[in-house]
Amino acid sequence: MSSTTSAKNGTWRNWGGNVGARPAREVTPASVEELATAVRRAAEDGLKVKAVGTGHSFTSIAATDGVLIRPQLLTGIRDIDREAMTVTVEAGTPLKRLNVALAREGLSLTNMGDIMEQTVSGATSTGTHGTGRESASIAAQIKGLELVTADGSVLTCSQNGTEEERAVFAAARIGLGALGIVTAITFAVEPIFLLTAREEPMPFDRVLAEFDQLWSENEHFEFYWFPHTGSTNTKRNNRSDGPARPVGQLAGWFEDEFLSNGVFQAANWVGRAVPATIPAIARISSRALSARTYTDIPYKVFTSPRRVRFVEMEYAVPREALVDTLRELRAMVDRSGLRVSFPVEVRTAPADDMTLSTASGRDSAYIAVHMFRGTPYQQYFTAAERIFTAHEGRPHWGKVHTRDAEYFAGIYPRFGEFTALRDRLDPQRLFQNDYLRRVLGP
Repeated sequence: MSSTTSAKNGTWRNWGGNVGARPAREVTPASVEELATAVRRAAEDGLKVKAVGTGHSFTSIAATDGVLIRPQLLTGIRDIDREAMTVTVEAGTPLKRLNVALAREGLSLTNMGDIMEQTVSGATSTGTHGTGRESASIAAQIKGLELVTADGSVLTCSQNGTEEERAVFAAARIGLGALGIVTAITFAVEPIFLLTAREEPMPFDRVLAEFDQLWSENEHFEFYWFPHTGSTNTKRNNRSDGPARPVGQLAGWFEDEFLSNGVFQAANWVGRAVPATIPAIARISSRALSARTYTDIPYKVFTSPRRVRFVEMEYAVPREALVDTLRELRAMVDRSGLRVSFPVEVRTAPADDMTLSTASGRDSAYIAVHMFRGTPYQQYFTAAERIFTAHEGRPHWGKVHTRDAEYFAGIYPRFGEFTALRDRLDPQRLFQNDYLRRVLGP
């Protein structure tokens, strides 16, 4: 599931298959020093620099025709501090490896997204998040950062540093790759705990009517709505005293691999070939997954395999605007004649203090729309985006959107703070690419 590069013509492609790039050269540094040297060399040669993780962004945030830095040798845990309850990890470490290593040490992140294929720096730099009433995105759990800046120097920052370091810390946790190349991240961790997951179907209208209650009564609440139906599948994750009762191997394979990946993939192939069948498939899909309850360690509850490839747009709207936004989205799908085979995913996050976090300064709800890879998605995404932006939506930095710097300056109160810091750290725009030019301004 990682990003792919064909050595033959040097083309890099992302996971969704909708972005490609042909870098002038690729570097796979084995140390921070090697990375700093690669950055200085690129500057001397007049080439731009981008680091790329596993290519899970649907935007061209990592694309470059300059120097492409691959961080797969910068992996592993540098340090576990049990007194401070932190772990420092190299930037190229996949979340999956971090989660497994922490579990072995009896530790865990507090919250995480629903896939764990990405590198820690790729996931945090784009604002990857799960769902939580009090606990926020992966980046919100960062306690310290190390990054190589445009002049090849190594900068460390945390909440406890100088005024300049605190300003860098507020911005660089979700830095979009614009301020430097992250080389190591220190996360807050806690002793490993158990979560009980309760998954059950629920009518769409009931979820919307009871949303505030479902949100307030659960530590982690999310749901999937199947367009063309009045059905959702809800998931509530709450801490548990145990005992652990994992999903059985056969049941797990049937629900997570066969239904959620295998049958779903086949259904999408049929839907792509014959769009008229999609509403009927959606009705069957929405009924296929039955209610279940299980208890396990966090990463086994929060994350699940995603083998069916898709393209995605996700916006954060103020939490109080969620119900209206979803009603408008449903009305739009119903009257548009669109055929949407992928469920809409809804999650929440509390307000945080990161400059360009989608939850910066406001309690947020996330609405993610998806289309099966290879299916035309523009009409659906354009119509959805019109609804999201009418509610002052903020798009996920790693997912499809058409917004630009002018729009972001209006919906991020601290946008100017970020761009001013970028002017100081990267005045020559060494880390610039087309995407950053659009979203941050020239």
